[in-house]
Amino acid sequence: MEETVGTSRFQEHPEQRGDARALILDSAEDLIAQHGFSATSTASIARAAGVAKGLLFYYFPAKADVLVALMAERLPATHLDAELLAVPGDPAAGLIGTLDALNLSDHKSAVLRVILWREADTHPKVRAQLRRLQRNLERDTAAILRRCLPDIADAQRIKDCAVTWVSTIFSAATEDRLSDLDGLPRRGREHLKAMANILAASLHGPGPAPAT
Repeated sequence: MEETVGTSRFQEHPEQRGDARALILDSAEDLIAQHGFSATSTASIARAAGVAKGLLFYYFPAKADVLVALMAERLPATHLDAELLAVPGDPAAGLIGTLDALNLSDHKSAVLRVILWREADTHPKVRAQLRRLQRNLERDTAAILRRCLPDIADAQRIKDCAVTWVSTIFSAATEDRLSDLDGLPRRGREHLKAMANILAASLHGPGPAPAT
């Protein structure tokens, strides 16, 4: 299967498909997403890209350099626009809105959808990217919550809710990926909506959370 992945996409007229470095990264993204970094050889990447193996090493002297380049160049921006996503008076709706904005489980980028999560276990630079993504999303989520409830002065409570929500959606994305690998149905969003309501209730204090 590895022999044919990406062949029709890259080998028909490689000279017409952009520069060789981009072709190599395209092939690496496809193959690593399907087979994992450890199981993907430089030879298979070069073959899928339709380039000589020596040219791959010209751009990427070590195999790990390919993964580093994917993290640096192919990880899409994931900024959450607080002005767009905040729902005044309804923090639960604001939190739920981040799910579609991020689309972690079905994003078109294989780097964000698969590679980032799987390779973080064994590659420190990938872990650093994952932590950076997490911190940025926590900051953006806190900004959304502040816009939803501008009268809430408890900054620590807002921060705690943002951290909990980002951890929740990261866990859900991982669960979806594992379900896909095993051919199982995904869990759905009901548990995420329930968590959004719980967090919203904590911001409102003892009163009930707004309906979503």
